[in-house]
Amino acid sequence: MTQELKTSKNKYSTKMIAKMGMMAAIACVFGLFRFPILPMVPFLTYDFADIPIIISAFAFGPVAGILITLVVSFIQAFLLGGDQLYGFIMHVLASGTFVLISSLIYQKHKSKKMAIISMAIATAAMIIVMGIANYFVTPFYYGGEAMKAVVVQLMPFILLFNLIKGAANSVITFLIYKRVSPFLHKQ
Repeated sequence: MTQELKTSKNKYSTKMIAKMGMMAAIACVFGLFRFPILPMVPFLTYDFADIPIIISAFAFGPVAGILITLVVSFIQAFLLGGDQLYGFIMHVLASGTFVLISSLIYQKHKSKKMAIISMAIATAAMIIVMGIANYFVTPFYYGGEAMKAVVVQLMPFILLFNLIKGAANSVITFLIYKRVSPFLHKQ
C-alpha cells in the first residue's frame, strides 16, 4: 500500500470519527429537551436525541450507530442527570434496537422505500424489546413483584409510547436524512 493511500484512509477515518462525534454531541444536546407524549404517563418522555444517531447509522453503518448510541446513552445517563444505570440500559435497548435493525436493512438496500421499511420494522422491534425490557428490567431495578404489577397495568401506555417514539423518529429522519447526508458523506 502506498503512503498516499494510507494517508488518505487515515484522513477519512479521522473525518468520519469527527463527524460521528459531532452527531453524538448534537444528540446529547437534543436529549436535554424532553417532553411527555402521553399525559397518563408523564414519566415517559420523548426527545429528539435518536434522530442524529439514526442518521449517523444510515450514513456510516450499524457499528457506528451502535457506538454513538452507547456514547450518547452514557452521557445522558451519567453526566446529564439521567436515570443513571437504569436509564443507560433502557436507552441502549430502545435506541440500539432501532438503530441496529434499521441501519442493517438500509445498508443492504439504500433507497427511500427501504428506509421506510427499515424504520417500520425497527419500530416494531423496539416496541417488542421495550415491552419485554419494561416487564423484566424495571421490576428488577425498582423493586420486585409490586413494581411488576404496576408495569403490567402500564404496558399499553408503554407500548403506545414506543410506537409514537418510533414513528416520530422515523418520519423526522426520513424528512431530513437526504438533506444532511451530503455533509456526512463529503470527503
